[in-house]
Amino acid sequence: MNNTHLQIKGLWHHYGHQLKNGWSLESINLNLKKGELVGLLGPSGCGKTTLLRLIAGFEKPCKGEIALNNQIIATPNYSLPPERRGIGMVFQDYALFPHLDAWRNVCFGLKNGMDKSRARWLLELLGLTELRSRYPHELSGGQRQRLALARALAPGSSLVVLDEPFSNLDVEVRLLLRSELSSVLNSCSASGLLVTHDPQEALAICDRVAVMKQGQLHQCSSPSDLVDDPATPFVGRFVLQRNVLPVINDQDYLITPVGKIPRPNSFEISDSMLLMLDEYSLEITPDEFGNGTIQGREFLGSHWLIRVKLNSHIVRVWHPILNPPSPGEKCCIGFRQGKTGILFPGSFKFEF
Repeated sequence: MNNTHLQIKGLWHHYGHQLKNGWSLESINLNLKKGELVGLLGPSGCGKTTLLRLIAGFEKPCKGEIALNNQIIATPNYSLPPERRGIGMVFQDYALFPHLDAWRNVCFGLKNGMDKSRARWLLELLGLTELRSRYPHELSGGQRQRLALARALAPGSSLVVLDEPFSNLDVEVRLLLRSELSSVLNSCSASGLLVTHDPQEALAICDRVAVMKQGQLHQCSSPSDLVDDPATPFVGRFVLQRNVLPVINDQDYLITPVGKIPRPNSFEISDSMLLMLDEYSLEITPDEFGNGTIQGREFLGSHWLIRVKLNSHIVRVWHPILNPPSPGEKCCIGFRQGKTGILFPGSFKFEF
């Protein structure tokens, strides 16, 4: 039995009739299983929203194809109209109709004569039954976002694409709604594709996370696999906020801005090497003659996160609660013994 709900093969896209500003998407391959919630994660301008627009039918691919339930819905020469794709869309700004009350907003996508029992059920599921007569301006941000989700699911959509749906909400409401999203989709037997630029949000609620940069897909894995085995330095730096340092080979050692470490025997030397390590793998010692300068510090409840300028590099270092260094102070920085780093190219893990 084929469990693939959405399949994207070799997808390329650029805006305009001519390739003047480069590709907005390059060779994207991505599958979405039935009932799965996949996050599209990346910095602004990486192509996340463009990919959503292609899936929804608002843009046309230049190369490749998109299939939904094993039926082709988009190629360079064919595009199934958006209204025939059965895909619900939730926008960042809600896109509710201000002249319609909550009930009529939810029912907007239903054709005349269609059963409205699903719409009533969705209002109840999302806690909006008592607000069905209110207009969008009479609802809070969280209520408007719930209403937008109900409208996207009301026609029986089996796939919902969400374009940064929580970014305009305050922290408490955002945490509540994102925790509800998976259960709502499961209740409706729907799959979801969530665009976000917030790594913590993607890792917290998605079954898998697809990481994008400059139109390219760097990795698509479960949150645990992303954390344990980042495929590229960008994934480690953007998603996990890890330190990435240049490496130079010197016979039996690898030289980094922090210091030298023994070269792993089985690691293959290349011209362009990088070392990735987390904030727990480094330690700082106050030293007025040290080569590091404290740039800033963040209090994170159980510890401090210290930013240190080391030559032209900024590294992040864990520090206990007591006696944190102050900005402007000089320090020495070194490796903590027994910690694990990852060398690129090759995603080579080793202990130093």
